[in-house]
Amino acid sequence: MSARLVNPFVAGSIPAIDPDAADYIKRVESVDGEGLELLVKAAINVFVVGCKEDGIWSAIKASCILAGARTLNGALVPLVGTAPTNAGGLFLPADYNRETGLVGDRATKYLDTNRLNNADPQDSNHNAIWASNVGTYDSTASAIIGSEGVGDTGTNIILHVSTQNGVFVRNRNSSGSPINAVPVAGLIGANRSSSSQFVVRNNGTSIVISTASQAPEAKSVFVFRRQSATFPSHANARIAFYSIGESLDLALLDSRVSTLITSIGAAIP
Repeated sequence: MSARLVNPFVAGSIPAIDPDAADYIKRVESVDGEGLELLVKAAINVFVVGCKEDGIWSAIKASCILAGARTLNGALVPLVGTAPTNAGGLFLPADYNRETGLVGDRATKYLDTNRLNNADPQDSNHNAIWASNVGTYDSTASAIIGSEGVGDTGTNIILHVSTQNGVFVRNRNSSGSPINAVPVAGLIGANRSSSSQFVVRNNGTSIVISTASQAPEAKSVFVFRRQSATFPSHANARIAFYSIGESLDLALLDSRVSTLITSIGAAIP
């Protein structure tokens, strides 16, 4: 039976609350100091159940739903893995919207996910975000997620216009690949499942990039910038979800996260 948006907290309803979803909800509510709406809980449950049905849940190793929670601190409770660090404490409650996520400033604010880029196998890795708004970008790079600076063998997804139309990606390689596609709100991600190529997803479309992998460096993955002292490339996108981990089907993740964020928005008064 596929996951459906029903209220699992009402006796007799289906599907039953998933233990991983229940644990996450409990931790968020503890930090928020207040319970979530029943349909927000239901949306989270449907997402977790759906990811398990799709066979992608176990590949998610570090993730936050940056929406739904009543507070900024609640939104930083990890769905999976280690909690991210609000670097410098610069993100403030005003930067957070329960329906649409957390917004960067393209200057100083970012999250350190505390997930090292080399924590996953060289040829099994994904990095993805779900953006309610991709923000602004120009000839100065705007990194929505990234683990390295210029020339390092890591992963990053950068928006800019100096090369083709706006999406520039590395995935376990030192030379970035320009994608001839304008970045669009929704899921933007990269996934590598082989040594010879990786997949980029944007605007509901998956594109195969033929680029050999290189051993990734032990650098933490950041959201709203990349890890580079010289070119941090901060972003001002509004991001409602991120996921890092082993290889998975980005199209399946896209579908599940899009439903999750839409359902959370509909459930909040």
